[in-house]
Amino acid sequence: MSGRPVCIADFEEYARSFLPKSVYDYYSSGADDQETLAENVAAFSRWKLYPRVLRDVSVMDLSTSVLGHRVTVPVCVAATAMQRMAHPLGETATARACQAVGTGMMLSSWATSSMEEVAAAAPAALRWLQLYAYKERRVTAALVRRAESAGFRGIFLTVDTPYLGRRRADVRNRFRLPPHLSLKNFSSSDLAFSSGKDFGEDSGLAVYVAEAIDATVSWEDVKWLRALTSLPIVLKGILRADDAREAVKLGVNGILVSNHGARQLDGVPATIDVLPEIVEAVEGKVEVFLDGGVRKGTDVLKALALGAKAVFVGRPVLWGLAYQGEEGAKEVLQMLKEEFCLAMALTGCRRVEEIDRTLIRRHQALLSKI
Repeated sequence: MSGRPVCIADFEEYARSFLPKSVYDYYSSGADDQETLAENVAAFSRWKLYPRVLRDVSVMDLSTSVLGHRVTVPVCVAATAMQRMAHPLGETATARACQAVGTGMMLSSWATSSMEEVAAAAPAALRWLQLYAYKERRVTAALVRRAESAGFRGIFLTVDTPYLGRRRADVRNRFRLPPHLSLKNFSSSDLAFSSGKDFGEDSGLAVYVAEAIDATVSWEDVKWLRALTSLPIVLKGILRADDAREAVKLGVNGILVSNHGARQLDGVPATIDVLPEIVEAVEGKVEVFLDGGVRKGTDVLKALALGAKAVFVGRPVLWGLAYQGEEGAKEVLQMLKEEFCLAMALTGCRRVEEIDRTLIRRHQALLSKI
């Protein structure tokens, strides 16, 4: 990359050249053949925009609300683990970038900065906690209580990870957390992924998940969590309409249409292709969000046109962190904000509320006849 980044791909190009191979591979890779990893990005191109013209777009308002809280742009930061591998300040830098831009951050349970550190670094930032169901429910409950005490505004329960997906790059690299880092939300070395134990030929994180995360997690655990906290609850990892309807019945506040960045089950659809089905299934009763493959402002617009309340971005923020810490993460968010503003203007939308389904149609690929 020569000069300053002008698109998200430029940030990734820098990160690829700068980060240790095992770290870049951990952040960038998907499961198995990485079919879904490519599809998450490519699928946006199959949805075409149909702009309105001759609207006065001299004054724009990009703001919206997420779970009852105002954000300046419907682009929030997804939970990505172990951000101090990308930059020494990791999650605290990301939180400050979100605070500066005026958007929200989902903090991973597997963060290399604690909830309390992140809250202290960016006290005015809108923060939510991403949560896994641990085998020991007291561990899960303690994370929720700490999130409440630290001023987090919601819980995103990951529902697609009873086991870790097969990420070949991590197996080849025998991925381990660097020895100077730990998962800071945990006090025991085993749960903090810092015990120094021998994980053999496998990905250390895959072994960690098999040992610590509860594979018996079910809808009963959603009920348990709903009874545990009054914070808004979003289920992260829904890809089916029947699951979405069941989530609504149990009183959740939102659904994040997600395939875990294509890191769990390869061969599932791109999230943008699933989104309309989920939006239809919930009938406006809960907010619907999307992550996976968002790399441009037009991607944000397309997701909102298909019914998403906001999108979440993960890898682009990691590339920004690698590039220049807090300022790099802020630059990524600002770039997406400016691109989204331009996309809105060029489709004749002055406010987020004017983005609707009439702006977008799905184009089928033409098959050549032989």
